[in-house]
Amino acid sequence: MISDVYSDGILDAAAAIPPARRLDAPQASAKKVSRVCGSEVEVDLSIDADGAVAEFGMNARACALGQAAASIVARNIIGARADALYRLRDEMRAMLKENAPPPSGARWAALAALEPIRDYPQRHASTLLVFEAVADCLDQIAAR
Repeated sequence: MISDVYSDGILDAAAAIPPARRLDAPQASAKKVSRVCGSEVEVDLSIDADGAVAEFGMNARACALGQAAASIVARNIIGARADALYRLRDEMRAMLKENAPPPSGARWAALAALEPIRDYPQRHASTLLVFEAVADCLDQIAAR
């Protein structure tokens, strides 16, 4: 049911999105756009020598679902390691597209609110934007 997609948990997460903030000198930047709805997420990322996120900037002009996902990531990404972020992207894809469980661990527990989106494939792209943008940034950093 569509009311599951726009649950209080999703709307609360979307409303709690941090203000747009771009980094002055990121190690990488990426922009992802949903062709379905036009949602956009731009991410700036810097990681420390141990591969953990040191700084994160983001501007999300997205639907409630894209904003909810971006909000949860923005509030929890600092200190996350690159390998865990790639795994997070893969777990989110699997949750939405393969009926897998939500990502595990306390850091990402709030992402379980996005689980009902799996029943609406046309909404997957906007929900995954932030995860794809973060992975793109990590790829850029690793390529150096």
